[in-house]
Amino acid sequence: MKDESLFISDLHLSHERPEVTQRFLNFLTQRAPRSRNLYILGDLFDSWIGDDNPAQPNPVIISALRSLSDKGTKIYFQGGNRDFLIGKDFCNETGIILLDDYTVIDLYGTPTLLMHGDLLCSDDKAYLAYREKTHDPEWLQKALKLPLFLRRALVRWIKIRSYFQKKNKNSQIMDVNTETVLRTMRNHSVLCLIHGHTHRHAIHDFTLDNKAAQRLVLEEWDHGGSLLCWNPEGYTFEAV
Repeated sequence: MKDESLFISDLHLSHERPEVTQRFLNFLTQRAPRSRNLYILGDLFDSWIGDDNPAQPNPVIISALRSLSDKGTKIYFQGGNRDFLIGKDFCNETGIILLDDYTVIDLYGTPTLLMHGDLLCSDDKAYLAYREKTHDPEWLQKALKLPLFLRRALVRWIKIRSYFQKKNKNSQIMDVNTETVLRTMRNHSVLCLIHGHTHRHAIHDFTLDNKAAQRLVLEEWDHGGSLLCWNPEGYTFEAV
C-alpha cells in the first residue's frame, strides 16, 4: 500500500446515474486499495434520506466501502449539502470515519483544512438560512422519524425548489466568497484548503498574510471526474 492520500467529492450517486456508480465501484476496487487514506468531502450521494434507506445503489456502495476499509485503507467522510444525514449506522456498516464540517489534518507536514465547501459560499444567504434550519438537531430528529415515503417526497420537493432557485441566481453567488475563504483559513491557521461543492475544479494560488497559500477545488464526477492524489513528494490530479 502506498503512503498516499486520495481526495474526492461531488459524485452525486443515485439510481439515475448508473455510469457514475460503476465508475466509483471500479475506483474502490482498482485504484483506492493502493492508497493509505481516502477522503470523501461530501455529496457522495445525490441525496441521503437516512441510514435505513435500502434503495439502490446504497447497498452495493456500502458493501464496496466496507471491503475497501477491511483491506486497510482508512476512509474519511465529510457530509455535503446532499448527504449530511449520513449517520452512525452507515459508518458502522462501511467502516468510514465521520469528519466535522471544518477538519484540519497534517498532510505530510502541511496543515490542511478540509471542507465540503458550501459554508464558503457566504453570498448565498438563502442557502445558508436553509442549511442552518436543516442542520438544527430538533429538525434532524423530526425528519429522520418520518416514514421513508415521506422523506423521499421531502427530498423530491427540496430538489425541485433548489432547481428553480438556482435558475434565478447569479452564478457568482453560488461560488465561494474570497473574504470568507481568507477568514476561514486564518481562523484555522492553515495555508492550504481542499474542498468541493462548487463544481469549479481548479487550483487557486494566492497570498494570505504575506504567505503563499493554495485552495484546491475538487472536480465533480458527472462527465468523468478526477481525484486529488497527495503523497510525501507532493500532489497531482489524476483522471478517474
